[in-house]
Amino acid sequence: MKALGRHVLAEYFDCDRELLNDPKLLEKHLIEAAKVANATVISSSFRTFEPFGVSGVVIVSESHLAIHTWPEYGFAAVDFFTCGDSSNPWKAHEYLKKILKPKRTEEKEVLRGVLGIENLEFKPFLIHQQQKRENNSAAFI
Repeated sequence: MKALGRHVLAEYFDCDRELLNDPKLLEKHLIEAAKVANATVISSSFRTFEPFGVSGVVIVSESHLAIHTWPEYGFAAVDFFTCGDSSNPWKAHEYLKKILKPKRTEEKEVLRGVLGIENLEFKPFLIHQQQKRENNSAAFI
């Protein structure tokens, strides 16, 4: 089955609580996780909440990696979403798991964009979009 993207959803239980509340370290490690997955990092944004907790996202050419933490519970919810065949979200997951050292994890993969793109029904849309770009019209509908 061909999919446009792979989305690994991971839950990490009983992690290092201090690390889960450190936006700079989490940003560093999510950027490294993206690189380990062979994704191209574009930008990142992380925010600390009061009294604790961090949410952050690393934008990659292939999509994104995101984390939301609850240090008071030692819990992190993480998304690794990559499109195309050049990157592997599972490699990012394995890297981050080594860093956060959860005592337990739960993860699953969701295929995104299972469209049957090898189907001829999709090709006229691509041809139409290319013609619009060539005519300097709006490229997106």
